[in-house]
Amino acid sequence: MSQVKQHKQEQTSLAASATSNPPSTPVVMQIIPELGPGGAEQGCIDVAAELVRSGTRALVVSHGGTRVHELARSGATHINLPVHSKNPITIWKNINKIRKIIREYNVDIVHVRSRAPAWSAYHACKKTNARYMTTCHAPYNISGKAKRFYNSIMAKGDRVIAISNHVANYLLQNYKIDQRNIRLIHRGIGLEKFHPTRVTPAQLIKISDEWRLPEGANIILLPGRITRWKGHHVLIDAMQKISNKDVFCVLLGSDQGRKEYRQELEQAIEEKNLGGRIRIVDHCTDMPAAYMLSTIVVSASTDPEGFGRIPIEAQAMGRPIIATDHGGAQETVIRNETGWLVKPGDSNDLANAIEEALRLNDNQRSILATRAMAHIAQNFTREKMVDETLNVYAELLQEKYNLSQIAPPIEKAAE
Repeated sequence: MSQVKQHKQEQTSLAASATSNPPSTPVVMQIIPELGPGGAEQGCIDVAAELVRSGTRALVVSHGGTRVHELARSGATHINLPVHSKNPITIWKNINKIRKIIREYNVDIVHVRSRAPAWSAYHACKKTNARYMTTCHAPYNISGKAKRFYNSIMAKGDRVIAISNHVANYLLQNYKIDQRNIRLIHRGIGLEKFHPTRVTPAQLIKISDEWRLPEGANIILLPGRITRWKGHHVLIDAMQKISNKDVFCVLLGSDQGRKEYRQELEQAIEEKNLGGRIRIVDHCTDMPAAYMLSTIVVSASTDPEGFGRIPIEAQAMGRPIIATDHGGAQETVIRNETGWLVKPGDSNDLANAIEEALRLNDNQRSILATRAMAHIAQNFTREKMVDETLNVYAELLQEKYNLSQIAPPIEKAAE
């Protein structure tokens, strides 16, 4: 009989001990707007692959994207629907479409990762036996009653995964949600990809040539799309204040059509006479190599992030990380042990942290790298994230089929 993984070292058949007659193969359907390069999308793909490996039927509903082929490779089934749309009419039409899929595939669990499709899925599940759950990936902006209501759908799941304590506290403070239904599951990365030994000299040479990096310079890397809250302007200000001039900064990310902000950054670089020390690079397909080229990695977000992958990727690669002291970074960076946490929007504090990191000798950098890599390997791996997510599915299946096994005790989402 098929089974869903309940514990890291043990797989227990959920259907075998049901008091009713569940299907031999559990079916889990994830819904996400599109399958692009983001962290939520990566988590969706990782979970789908592990569901297939555990003997569970894995469906993913999205509007498509560049990564659909990864689902096919894992054995998961992709179904294309316009679940990316925020148009109320489209959201309403998607209710019947999702309900039809639930009935056709006999779906047990519908797991939604975004607000617009969550409204469709929530109402679609009401007239079926499927359980509805969500993952809240961010502390969504609340600018009024309408926005608060729109966001509230993420708190209505039979289980709600929060990707950080920061997100869990946001849910508890702003929505009527039973704390016992929240599960804290941090995002995780694949260490087979993000590890220093996985990067070859040829990869480093290729990127260095493409970026036209000055030979021998200390490289400060800020990965992140070109949008104001990512704090590029704060790093530009900090660069002007750094006394060590043997530093070159790469702002790595696409402006995604935000031409005005990019032009603002380019103008600031020119006005501060930093044209020879800062470069904006649109895209990189080899992030492990990009991290390995860097002397310091910076995450300068002025708004708190729900989680933030940059700090954990940088630490996994053994790079010194400087992040802003709020949001998810407070849970992923160990202050003064695996990196630095600085005041949001404070270029002076950022400049001081950069200079401190630049003063590390080889032995100190090695100690920091060892601590950082061990920290990530213990707490933020893809395997840990996937196992904990499958445990949540197991809880819901136990409830649905009245399994005799007692569900695990529910932990507090946040102190």
